[in-house]
Formats: sequence, C-alpha cells, structure tokens
Amino acid sequence: MTDKKEISIEELRVRLTAEQFQVTQEKGTERAFTGKFHDCKVSGMYECICCGAELFDSSTKFDSGSGWPSFFAAVDPARIRVERDTGHGQIRDEVLCAACGAHLGHVFPDGPQPTGQRYCINSASLGLEEKG
Repeated sequence: MTDKKEISIEELRVRLTAEQFQVTQEKGTERAFTGKFHDCKVSGMYECICCGAELFDSSTKFDSGSGWPSFFAAVDPARIRVERDTGHGQIRDEVLCAACGAHLGHVFPDGPQPTGQRYCINSASLGLEEKG
C-alpha cells in the first residue's frame, strides 16, 4: 500500500489553483473538454497534483469521448482507492489518491481491454511528468 501523505488544507489552498482545490478537496469536477489533459498525447507519468504520487502512465490513456482524460488502468492498483459515491442522485465509484485522499474522478466498467475499466479523471487533479 502507498504511504499516507498528510498535507494541510492551508498548504493546499496556497499551492493549488481554485479549480484544483475545488476538484481534489471538495469532490468537484471540471467541465467536459476544458481540462488541459483531456486531449493530451504527451508520453509520461500522470501524478496526483496534491502529493505527487504516480497514478497513471500515458500508455494506458485512451480517447473515451467523455471530455476527461481516461485511462484503462492505474500504474499500480495500490496507488488509488475506490469508494462508492451516491452524490448527485447517482451511484458511482469514486477514484481517490491512496496516498493523500485527493478526489481524482470516477471509474466505470465500460473501458477497453485488457481491463474493461474507464478511469475518468479530472485534469485539475493531475500533473504530468513527461518522458524523455
């Protein structure tokens, strides 16, 4: 399991943009097709914007047509946590950073093989460490 990283709300309010804070700490979402990574084709490692934990490799990214960055697998299942989300009159599976608890997005069982999963993740919750 990933080591827990304690980051104060005060530090996050200073370091993150208003949108990043709203998404990661208040379980918000960015509007579809507006995030900087929804159409990104750069090779690299997507990391939690709050704590820097490596979450998704660009090799697992695919165009789901949803308007958010989508991945068919996490870099390591222990790097994310999935919890039931019953907000907004829906039942969904919320994806959180296992290290710091930041809200990342949701996962759906309609992705491509080999996993059949679609991790639909907010760009605002991610950073990208480019390869090369």
